[in-house]
Amino acid sequence: MNSTPEWFLYFIAFWTVVLVVFVSIGGFFMFRKFLKVLPKKEDGKSKLDWQNYWVERSRPLWTEQSKALLDKLTSPVPGAFRDIAKHSIAARIGQLAVESGAAEVTEAHCIEGYILATPKRDHTFLINFLEKNQIDYAPYRHLLG
Repeated sequence: MNSTPEWFLYFIAFWTVVLVVFVSIGGFFMFRKFLKVLPKKEDGKSKLDWQNYWVERSRPLWTEQSKALLDKLTSPVPGAFRDIAKHSIAARIGQLAVESGAAEVTEAHCIEGYILATPKRDHTFLINFLEKNQIDYAPYRHLLG
């Protein structure tokens, strides 16, 4: 009986490593999503509950112009993550608009909410995007820590 060729063992080892890496990456993102769904102790609502609340509460305040600006602001996000990013940014923008008592979501709300909803590690990309599209963010420069 012939023994298994050496190249076949390397082939199996390679695909084992690939499988473990892909499962680990998927598990990491699933765990992050799971943490967002867990309720916070102080109010009993999760981060996703609050995002949904602010999106629904601000829905009548959105104009076609503000929706178009939101689409433009989220355009650099990869397609697979764009809907999630758009929802979290819209929630932050909606929160700002509702808390300020505005009659509609303005460009100022969109820019400030976009900056506040973007993680600090992505602020350099955010600044480059705003400058490339000639969007004035000077009043919110203090938020870019």
